Amino acid sequence: MSLLARQIRSGVTETSHHGSVAVVDRDGKLVARHGDIDRVFFLRSAAKPFQALVSQESGAGLDPMELAMACASHRGFPVHVALVESMLARAGLDETALQCPPDWPLSPVAAREMHRAGAGSRRRIWHNCSGKHAGFLRACVANGWPIESYLDPDHPLQREIVARVGELGSFPVGPIGVDGCGAPVLRTTARAMATLFGRLATDDDCAQVFGEMHRYPGLIGANGEGDTEIAIVTNSAAKGGAAGCVGVAVHDRLGIGVKSWEGLGSIGNLAAAAALHQLGVLVPTGVDSLGPILRPPVLGGDRVVGHIEAVFYLETI
Repeated sequence: MSLLARQIRSGVTETSHHGSVAVVDRDGKLVARHGDIDRVFFLRSAAKPFQALVSQESGAGLDPMELAMACASHRGFPVHVALVESMLARAGLDETALQCPPDWPLSPVAAREMHRAGAGSRRRIWHNCSGKHAGFLRACVANGWPIESYLDPDHPLQREIVARVGELGSFPVGPIGVDGCGAPVLRTTARAMATLFGRLATDDDCAQVFGEMHRYPGLIGANGEGDTEIAIVTNSAAKGGAAGCVGVAVHDRLGIGVKSWEGLGSIGNLAAAAALHQLGVLVPTGVDSLGPILRPPVLGGDRVVGHIEAVFYLETI
């Protein structure tokens, strides 16, 4: 199995990490690869830009920051919660309409603040996918579709998402699973994921989603997270998903799909940043800015005792 990275502790290679990387150009042609790019996995939250695209195309009427929130795995800070509340209120709904599970904010800092403020239980609006769900609900209200069953795979919105994502990625996304937030989860491969993000980078139909993801990267993830930092230092939109998948759309140039087969987000982020470096997308200041992503430290006690580094090289096609 193809290596992506290795972990070095005190000068000794301790762990090797495996995965796949695919790169397509603005015409959707595969131009670089590493590993098994046709092995199937689930998109998880990396599907959010395309789910949000369908919500917007279906009449959700999301404003710029709301559209970014529909693409986000938000961290539960007050600004995120306020935006989701507004998304719902503009459709005449409130938190009770959400069907993502109750949760604490994804950010430990935000969760601690909620505890200090006296919060005694989890809330649905704090779930990192609540923006996506609010986008779903907005589309349902706009079309008169039932909101009680908006997560059912046979719901009109979910059927449209399956069809649209399959068309954009030139890959059949079924059979459909169930994601951690309760929404239908879609199949992909590194090749199909690169194709999806290539369309996000180049298609006029996707321009609004790309624009808001790139404009508001701190809403999409969080400062210090791989997808957010990549969007900050390059002319890109990026979105990570659970279990180590990352997609990058380099504006009008490239789509990149990455999967860590150990399911590690840090390795997916490292491989995405390393691929951008090898492809010449990163300027020197960008390499410096992405240093903690490209070379994550390994801690022992309270000090750095090693690092993780990329060891793969893209094969050009």
